[in-house]
Order: sequence, then structure tokens, then C-alpha cells
Amino acid sequence: MKSVRKWAGPVITLVVLLVVVWRLGTGPFIGGMESVDGRAVLAAVAIGFVTTVCGAWRWRVVARGLGLRLSLLAAVAAYYQALFLNLMLPTGIAGDVHRGVSHGRHTRDVARGLRAVVWERGAGQVVQIALTICVLLIFPSPVRSVMPFVAAAAVALALGALLVGRLTGRGTSRWLRVRNTVVTDMRNGVLRRDALPSIVLATTVAVLGYALLFLVAARTVGVTAPISRLLPLALLAVLAMVLPSVAGWGPREGATAWVFASAGLGASQGAATAVAYGVLALAAFLPGAVVLVAGWLPRPRLPRFRPPEGATDG
Repeated sequence: MKSVRKWAGPVITLVVLLVVVWRLGTGPFIGGMESVDGRAVLAAVAIGFVTTVCGAWRWRVVARGLGLRLSLLAAVAAYYQALFLNLMLPTGIAGDVHRGVSHGRHTRDVARGLRAVVWERGAGQVVQIALTICVLLIFPSPVRSVMPFVAAAAVALALGALLVGRLTGRGTSRWLRVRNTVVTDMRNGVLRRDALPSIVLATTVAVLGYALLFLVAARTVGVTAPISRLLPLALLAVLAMVLPSVAGWGPREGATAWVFASAGLGASQGAATAVAYGVLALAAFLPGAVVLVAGWLPRPRLPRFRPPEGATDG
């Protein structure tokens, strides 16, 4: 069963890519890569810095609520490395697991370190979904007709989660222990008064940064549609990128080709935009490779001070 789950993501990703190539050919992939120029790369690096700092700030806020020390500089370096690993390794979460384990070892509490990363990513995705729903309710998009139902379902789910969190229970069962840990982590790490506004602000800026990077990719491949028309498509594509992938490929290309085709902009333009986005994202988070290599290098040891022979105290 574990082997099935292990290979399911890569197989699905490969199938999606093969279907896109079969329907559109290799032209959008080649065109998307060739269209990336120096100005787009510089814009991607700048946008990537802002989004990475926002993610690191959000992680620091959550970790502090769970009682873990984490400086902003260390958080930014670890976040860069995690994003780079997420892009380069299967599943798309290997980098986050690594930073959670590393931070947990550094603070001598691996379980809490992993929980801080889980809550940081989870809170970010909840805010991202809420922001995406709001934009899709306002701007025209291929899914606008179903968004009122999606919004109602999201509100019902949030109310249900709030109700479960308010329920009290005592006992020693495993379920109750897990539930109490989850509720405590949410209250201390995410929902406390001085944390929630920071999490919402950091996530909003980061999501808008990813959408801006998508718009840069679209303009790079020659898409001339107005921003008001591209923004909903960008948020839909960015939302699809949280799905498991292989080095970032798969759901991104399939989702972008679909939403572009549904919006009348052409599936080929969508696929080319997704490919250009992938190249720009790699450039944006390439500093993570530097952090990774720096972690492998041996650290010089300072020589211990030894008093000269014959020296005496006093």
C-alpha cells in the first residue's frame, strides 16, 4: 500500500504531462522556455525574495506561538532551501519536511518543529483559498458560476471546524489527545490575537506575489489579455500548484492549459505560460541551492586558546 501511495503522485503527474503534450504538442513547452529573458528573470528574483520573506515571517510567527525560537534570518535561509527542494524533488513537500525536522532538531523538539511547519503551511493555504474565492467571486472566470456554492461550502466547513474546536472532552483516548494537541496548536500558533493578522497579511502578499510572477510569465510568452482577466486565472493556476507534483511539473501545466482554454485564451498559451512560470520560479528560488550547498560545507573550527608554557595565574 505504501508503494502504491509513493508512486501514485509521479504516475499521475506523468500522465497529465503526456496528455498535455499529446493534445498540444511540444511547441508550448519549447516556446515557454525560449521566451524567458533577463528582465523576466530579474523580476522573478525580486518577487521570489518578497514571497520568501513573507513565508519565513509567517513560519516564525507560528513557531513562536508553539514555543520555538526562530530568527527571521534563519527562517528566510531555511525557507529558500525548502522552496528549492520542493521544486526539485517529487511530492512538492520534501523541502518543508526537511525544514521542519531541521528546526526541530535545532530546538530539540522534532515533533513540535514539524507541527509548526504543518500549521504554517496549512494556515497559508486556508488564507490563499479564501483570497482566491473572493477574487473569483468578483472577477469573471470560467468557474464564476459555481463560486457562490464553493463560498457557501467553505463557510460551512469553517463553522464546522470552529464548532469542533469549541467542544470539550476529557479522557485518555488517542483521538482526544490528538484533538487537544490540534486545538492547542491552533489557538497558540495561528489564532492568537497577535498572530492571525500577521499570518493573513504575509500570506496575502505572498499569494499576490505568486500571481504577479504568473502575470510576468504570461506577458513573457506574449499573452496580451488585461490583468483583470488574467488575475483569476493566475490564482486558479497558483492554487493548483499545491497539488503533489514532480519538480513542480504536472498539475500546473494541466490546470493552466484548461483555464486558459475555458477563458478563450487558448490552451497552448496556457501551457506556455505555465512552463515559463516554472522556469521563473526556479530562478526565483535558486538561492535555496546556495543555502543547501553552504550547509554541506564543513565549518572551520576555531583553535582553542592555550596559555603559553610557564604562564601562571595572577
